[in-house]
Amino acid sequence: MRGWRLKIRSDDFRLKPGRKRLDLSAWPTVVDPYFASKDDYQRILDGNVSALNSLQQLHYASSRHALLLIFQGMDSAGKDGVIRHILTGINPAGCEVHSFKQPSSEELGHDFLWRTTCKLPARGRIGVFNRSYYEEVLVVRVHPELLIPENLPRHSHDSLWRDRYRSIVEFEAHMRRNGTKIVKFFLHLSKKEQAKRFLSRIDEPDKNWKFSRADIHERTYWRDYMRAYQECLAATSTKHAPWFVVPADDKANARLIASQILLDEFGELKMAYPKTSASRRRELHKIRAELTK
Repeated sequence: MRGWRLKIRSDDFRLKPGRKRLDLSAWPTVVDPYFASKDDYQRILDGNVSALNSLQQLHYASSRHALLLIFQGMDSAGKDGVIRHILTGINPAGCEVHSFKQPSSEELGHDFLWRTTCKLPARGRIGVFNRSYYEEVLVVRVHPELLIPENLPRHSHDSLWRDRYRSIVEFEAHMRRNGTKIVKFFLHLSKKEQAKRFLSRIDEPDKNWKFSRADIHERTYWRDYMRAYQECLAATSTKHAPWFVVPADDKANARLIASQILLDEFGELKMAYPKTSASRRRELHKIRAELTK
């Protein structure tokens, strides 16, 4: 349990840009816990959530930037749990969560970035994508037959993915230039831990609804998904829109790591409460005088 005394360093999980190749097997799916007990875990998480809430209030008031959080990972990696636990204290008025399932016929008629572009957060708000446009270079790459309904112009197999990576990087650079901060989390789960979580969904009646045979079917493509993730993360982790590879076998630890990364990245925004002008102060003094009559 010695690891709980260590401070969480965001850079330990940041995927540096410029990599031509990435071997996810060299990245851990579990690390020493950053907490000593359940009470200690809750204390640290509550502190991070409180700090995030304060930052979000400042973010909402300054209304100069938008914040987009992207969560990707294999089935049962804990995306829902991380989002729920670290954003519990955030004012719902300033935060929206979007989960992207199979695209509709209308969405398939547009470019692959269209349906998520419509859900981007406005300035002063936090947008959370539980899965995202990255599905189009992950699940679609593993199952290329999904490209057929998109009715795309002819591409070679390799150039299609390279072009999509390029489109994503350029799109994220465009968002940054226009005031959107992007933080991307890959919840790195082991195949062994996924099996344990699937079994718990079968054994615990309250979790039965989470499980389907399709989950087992996708598990047979594990190696294909890992290859797709490796190439995607390496190609799209940039200085201003980095990927953070979060060890996800320990749910509690993953939540602490993700919350600290979010605190560090959020804190980099230059935010301040709007300054009150002299005319506005005079107006407020008049209003105050009326209220105290």
